[in-house]
Amino acid sequence: MAGEVVIEIQNISLAFGGVQALIDVSTKHMRGEIFAIIGPNGAGKTCLLNCISRFYNPQKGLVIYKGEDITRVSTHSIAKRGIARTFQNIELFKGMTVLDNIKLGRHSFLKSGIFSDIIYYGRTIREELKLRNEIEERIIDLLEIEAIRKQVVGTLPYGLQKRVELARALAMQPEVLLLDEPMAGMNLEETEDMARFILNVNSMWGVSIILVEHDMGVVMDISDRVCVLEFGRKIAEGSPRDIQGDPKVISAYLGQDQKTYSRL
Repeated sequence: MAGEVVIEIQNISLAFGGVQALIDVSTKHMRGEIFAIIGPNGAGKTCLLNCISRFYNPQKGLVIYKGEDITRVSTHSIAKRGIARTFQNIELFKGMTVLDNIKLGRHSFLKSGIFSDIIYYGRTIREELKLRNEIEERIIDLLEIEAIRKQVVGTLPYGLQKRVELARALAMQPEVLLLDEPMAGMNLEETEDMARFILNVNSMWGVSIILVEHDMGVVMDISDRVCVLEFGRKIAEGSPRDIQGDPKVISAYLGQDQKTYSRL
């Protein structure tokens, strides 16, 4: 339902030793929106994603998902609840094919038993065929990677590997997709393709998206709302237009790369 709060961050604080990564951060992510988290390097953007996906345990605060406190549940349980993510650094099995990497995103959800798995019959075959059809007919087609589906991931260019990682996350059939710098290291054409895929996943499949990204042009073009962090604190939140004109945001980006700053 549009306007429904899917994820609510309540006063999250996270520290590593004496370093405060997040300080009393609160925000909300609404169903169906593309919600961007931006800020200078070291602002705490990835730390916030890691708290949501349960890679980090905050010392203070709560993460509420569809009304449930998930602040202390396991990472595996998070995936089963419908939250998937990609990473800054590509986390793929480089010696496996594209198709096998994508299938791994869903295998932990399969319900066939150990005995049918060992001798590969009955329910195992049916689940495997259903999974393969879903991947080939929906995900591979959407991300335009049919031509590379049988190739070994480690032989692919960086931009295509990023697509495969997105495909694996989509194989988990998420309600919420966390994307950590999906355009990092891409050229202009690859960036435009990835932005188009993200928009399609959001509009065609109804997946809610939380996006951490440094490319301000992309953020302002595709996001519904933007949250800005600086030194672990939230300094602004609102529509892309509001964020572009916010004096605190402009100040936070002073001293950053002038090209990035000018695109705010």
